[in-house]
Amino acid sequence: MMATHPYISIVIPVHNEQGVLEEFYTRLTNAMDRLSKTYEILFINDGSTDRSDQRLQQLHERRPGQIRIIELNAHYGHHMAMMAGFERVKGQLVITMDANLQNPPEEISKLVAAFEAGHDVVNTYRENRQEPWWHLKLSAWRNQVRTWMMPKLAIRDEGCRLRAYKRGIVDLMTASGERATFIPALALTYAANPIEIGVAYAEAKGKITKPTFNWYQLIRYNFDLVTGFSVFPLQVFTLIGLLISLCSFVFVVFLFLRRLIVGPEVEGVFTLFALAFLLIGMVLFGLGLVGEYIARIYQEVRKRPRYVVRRVLENTETPHAVIPRLDRGTHVDNLTNIQ
Repeated sequence: MMATHPYISIVIPVHNEQGVLEEFYTRLTNAMDRLSKTYEILFINDGSTDRSDQRLQQLHERRPGQIRIIELNAHYGHHMAMMAGFERVKGQLVITMDANLQNPPEEISKLVAAFEAGHDVVNTYRENRQEPWWHLKLSAWRNQVRTWMMPKLAIRDEGCRLRAYKRGIVDLMTASGERATFIPALALTYAANPIEIGVAYAEAKGKITKPTFNWYQLIRYNFDLVTGFSVFPLQVFTLIGLLISLCSFVFVVFLFLRRLIVGPEVEGVFTLFALAFLLIGMVLFGLGLVGEYIARIYQEVRKRPRYVVRRVLENTETPHAVIPRLDRGTHVDNLTNIQ
């Protein structure tokens, strides 16, 4: 039976995972029971279009005191689904993971040990990743560049979803109210003693997914991450602008002196064109970068709900105390208040 205050809360977003939920449930509950610690499991149905909702309801009926189901009315994405779970957890240690068994549930014990050693954020990296070598090299180079720009947000493997957070970190993340965010990076902004450990990696099961590598999504993801957590790009363009202004002043002085000494001439016209095109390209790129920040401001000031909860399945007869916090989601019963 679940205690009033479970020690561990496990948050699991689900999107069209009907084929793997039974195996995942069996392995997860077996692994958690062996830990001999009180726990709860929160499945967030992120707008699944298959029979995942029926499978989840069956799991809830097996252990109504431990398994809670949060159903969203549409597909809001992995991070917003986790936020919906974060706003309803009761445990002091919050663990996130996917249901596709890429990260075996048996690895949870490593995260619990790291948390009990005093770490408030436990990030993980996948050992023996089965990916093309060039993809691994590109990922390592991208991580190095991002670490150089944002040293506090160094993440070795941002694709590994098995992570652990202290309850206080989770409460700070939910109170932030950001619409577009990257949860591992957001947690690191509040962390005092983070750590990153290696965990086992396996092939995903269940639904057939699209190839994970996509150039546009990769560029979009990095733009969102950098603009969401740093003003470094704007500072770089400020310095570049100052440098170009200084060089332009020196060049103007040079042309003026050359005109006095040599006289009128038309040489170097194509060089000036090349410089002009380069500067125009930089200006357009800078405007696009500023647009990224403005778009984020626009999304935030509208104050629209980050997600809408359709219903929650839980054992309402079990009394519990929930620490008050700011809920940025909206329940379906309050839809009439949304403009």
